[in-house]
Amino acid sequence: MLKPELLEKLYARQTHGIKPGLDTTRALMRALGNPDAGLPVIHIAGTNGKGSVAAMIASVLKTAGIRTGLYTSPHLVRFNERFKIDGAEIPDDELEPILCEIEEVTTKADGTSAATFFECATAAAALWFKRKNAQIVVVETGLGGRLDSTNVFTPVLSVITRIGMDHMEYLGDTLARIAAEKAGVIKPGVPVVCGAMPPEALAVMSRVATQQNAPLIYAADEISVARKSGDLRGQKVTVESQSESYGAINMRLAASYQLENIATAVAALEQLRIPAIVIKRGLAAAEWAGRFQLLSENPQVLIDGAHNPDGAEALIRALRDAKAGRRLPFVVGMCADKDIDGFFKVISALCGSVRTLPLRNPRAASPETLAAAARKRGIANATPFDNLASALAAAKEEAVADNKPVIVCGSLYLAGEMLM
Repeated sequence: MLKPELLEKLYARQTHGIKPGLDTTRALMRALGNPDAGLPVIHIAGTNGKGSVAAMIASVLKTAGIRTGLYTSPHLVRFNERFKIDGAEIPDDELEPILCEIEEVTTKADGTSAATFFECATAAAALWFKRKNAQIVVVETGLGGRLDSTNVFTPVLSVITRIGMDHMEYLGDTLARIAAEKAGVIKPGVPVVCGAMPPEALAVMSRVATQQNAPLIYAADEISVARKSGDLRGQKVTVESQSESYGAINMRLAASYQLENIATAVAALEQLRIPAIVIKRGLAAAEWAGRFQLLSENPQVLIDGAHNPDGAEALIRALRDAKAGRRLPFVVGMCADKDIDGFFKVISALCGSVRTLPLRNPRAASPETLAAAARKRGIANATPFDNLASALAAAKEEAVADNKPVIVCGSLYLAGEMLM
């Protein structure tokens, strides 16, 4: 069992806030013996979809017999979830000495004492993957790209998923500015795969790739993915590329919004010369908790990490494609720094009622604030609750009576609470 005080010390570093920049991470890596050096990394940035793409790529590489590391954030239930090799989380007895080593270094090495939570987590990832001889490591950015701690890694391939308006206080208040920050993961001469994104964001990617002499692969031009059938439990898709016909794939990832992520992942995997049969098997095995995940039946309860307008639009499309019904009962908890009004504007298309609740997070918006935002957007049946259990119970009661699924969304923190 991991000593609680170690995690407490690590979480206490959240008081250092978010500090864009690589100097501290580089100093930390140097003090730890440069574990990032020589790690073959697939670096994935983007606003929405980067975690799903990371999970798909990692699943395929594991299927190929490649010892594959996966570093993602945030975790939903346990800190260990952030670090996986071949799908298995880092064990407590391997994580503990690494955290002790990092804690000791930050008391001695210049420029590391104020290392943030995420900077320390990134250093822990590098140490574990290097010591476990990972053959390739799939790394998801935390925030942005150019100044994100993960940008200390030297990738063999960069991937950028859909760009949207989020974290504007750090990344900029226009799509072009946000795209420019994400494009910071593009490295000289290293191929970059771009997923579906608005033209102005793609224009930024094209310009930066040209400046860096990095081959640019636009997934939408290379890969065609079609949904043949599906519901809240899964979907069948067909995949075609310029060089391969993958045929039908039964995906555990049920959301129709995964189609563009599948295209992005396949475009990246073809760059890595992974055989088509392996890609097909790996995609079929891919899972990603908290994203359009059916948690229970009778009534059906579906959780999704949508927390911004772009994510909400993808969720609504996926619910329609799954024929989930209309005027559905929602349960929503959100962080106060998100576009709450924009979120409810989007989900009002299918939301018949909403129960709002506080997250177990200091950034949480109050249930009253959320309910007021919902009513403003025409969701008259909006009720604040003090906790998840009571909100979920009320939503389930309505769902049983009307034979409809309950949709739980608004934050990955809320998805994590559902999975505890």
